[in-house]
Amino acid sequence: MNGWVVLLWSFVAALVLIIGGIFGSLVVMGRIDLFPEAVPTSTPTPAETGVVDVAYSVMILNASPDDGLDDQMRELLITNGWSADIVFATDSASQDFATTTVYYVADGDELAAIGLANLIGGAAVEQSDFYADLNDTGGSQLTVVIGVDRSSAAPATPAP
Repeated sequence: MNGWVVLLWSFVAALVLIIGGIFGSLVVMGRIDLFPEAVPTSTPTPAETGVVDVAYSVMILNASPDDGLDDQMRELLITNGWSADIVFATDSASQDFATTTVYYVADGDELAAIGLANLIGGAAVEQSDFYADLNDTGGSQLTVVIGVDRSSAAPATPAP
């Protein structure tokens, strides 16, 4: 029986040496890092949801081939609390503006522009003073340019 105990201990010792050798080789080759550095995790930045502020005057320009989209959007804004005397709607000089966009002038108007874009069903939001001359109310104004993306007359796929 003494022979079996020696054989068993020899087997355990050989197994420990083999496993230790494999582990040591992996450490030396760099496959196993004994003291890994902490990986910095990125925290997702919450998307701004904006604020619907009915104190802003709104200029709506229909730059799509569909007639009446500007009036429909004006009614939507009036239904959602804007005063009828500060929401202006008209057709644009062009009818091929690609994407419906809400423009704002000052940095402080961004949240209101995002809120308006969300209210109208999603739109791009950009800072620009291009439409600032259209503001004759003296207060803060947002400008909505309705693009071809809202048009029912626009082709579903662009022509080649």
